[in-house]
Amino acid sequence: MLQQILRDMYIDPDLLAELDEEQKQILFVKIREEQVRRWKQREEEYEKENVSKPKKHPKQGAKKVDFLKGRDGSEWVWVMGEHKDDLSIEQILEREAQRKALFQAEEEAAEQREKEERELKQKIEEERRRMQEENERLEKEIKKKKEESVLYQSIHEAKVMVAKMEEEKQQRRQKEQQRLAELSEEQKRLRRRSMEMLDTVKKRRSTEIYSQWKETRQKLEKQAEENSKEVEASWKLQEQKAKEADKEFRELAQRARTDYMESLRRSKIIVGASKAFNGARPLSECKPAIPPKKHLQSNSSSGGGRTKPRPLRPRNRSMVIDWFIREEKAKGVGLDPCTEKVAKWFHGVISRQEAEQLLADKDDGFFLVRVSERVWGYTISYKERHRCKHFLIDSTEQGYQFFGVDQALHKSLAELVQFHKETPITVSGSEKLLYPCGQTSDPPDYWELFQNQQAESTTL
Repeated sequence: MLQQILRDMYIDPDLLAELDEEQKQILFVKIREEQVRRWKQREEEYEKENVSKPKKHPKQGAKKVDFLKGRDGSEWVWVMGEHKDDLSIEQILEREAQRKALFQAEEEAAEQREKEERELKQKIEEERRRMQEENERLEKEIKKKKEESVLYQSIHEAKVMVAKMEEEKQQRRQKEQQRLAELSEEQKRLRRRSMEMLDTVKKRRSTEIYSQWKETRQKLEKQAEENSKEVEASWKLQEQKAKEADKEFRELAQRARTDYMESLRRSKIIVGASKAFNGARPLSECKPAIPPKKHLQSNSSSGGGRTKPRPLRPRNRSMVIDWFIREEKAKGVGLDPCTEKVAKWFHGVISRQEAEQLLADKDDGFFLVRVSERVWGYTISYKERHRCKHFLIDSTEQGYQFFGVDQALHKSLAELVQFHKETPITVSGSEKLLYPCGQTSDPPDYWELFQNQQAESTTL
């Protein structure tokens, strides 16, 4: 099935939905490797085709790019950091930080200067407004006194008083002008002083900003280094666990192959002995652990004709049922090896949603094995942490294994389930098949697969 997907570079969305995350990642890696292989192959073929063809001259007025040539005639390339005069990345970052700090200090100094000028202008405007109000008040008093002097005083006394008031008014104006001149001079003096202090303030402030940036950068680098150490330690631990799990998988697979070969050898010896002493039991009547390849082929409709190759995936539910009855039922798939009855964990052709409904109220570790509608095989639905995981099992002539490559091969479906009662399905997970999920309906959902067989329903 995997080879067919890589050949077509396409996987059906329904089939993709049946895969768990790890299987999807494996499939993605394999598809990407196949894409790279095909691309390299096309590049080699293209280069071979163009070696013999003469190069065409560019058309008149066509755009082209000319690269600067080195002494050896090839394109001149400058790699930043290799020349003795090139700055290192740390020096570049520090220079950029200093430039930004100086720019920020200049902005802050300009804002401070504008603020001081606005305050001084506001102070001058308030002083002028106060003087104007005072002048208006005095003008009214003078006018009033003039009117009173005309009525109650002599002309000479009135002239003297008016002259005196005019003199006081003139003196007051002079004082106001002097005060405004002092304020203007103060404004100029403050502006000169702010301009003189600008460089000092900029340098001091830029130094402060740069120090803060450097301190922040050191903290970030220290934190990144600590995080890197934690990640590296966690990665090493996971790698060690993965290696140990892979080693355990290989040892178990090797042990299973050895036991299988030993059982075949013993069965042949027993059959040979029965022929010699009891005379006559044919080898075909013995039930081997794995049926020969001819039993895995689908029978033709005529019963004696050549078998037709089955499609990549079943087209409908009836094809799945027919495949199970003709090929899998004869191998005892779904039966408990000890009782020869349907295993408690085995279910019929049910959908992903139906499986999740059966496991909805179950605890972590409950599982069931269902016949898949998407592929020629099965799916393990497993309850973990308030959700369900689904693992696709590929049924081949050699045995049963999870979808993908480098997976442990088991000679029967029951052996695969028994193996993963002690060993997690994935290296990084903890999917041990602890509690089988039985039937909740009557008749059971596998009744159409075992119509001609007396199998008891295993309900919760």
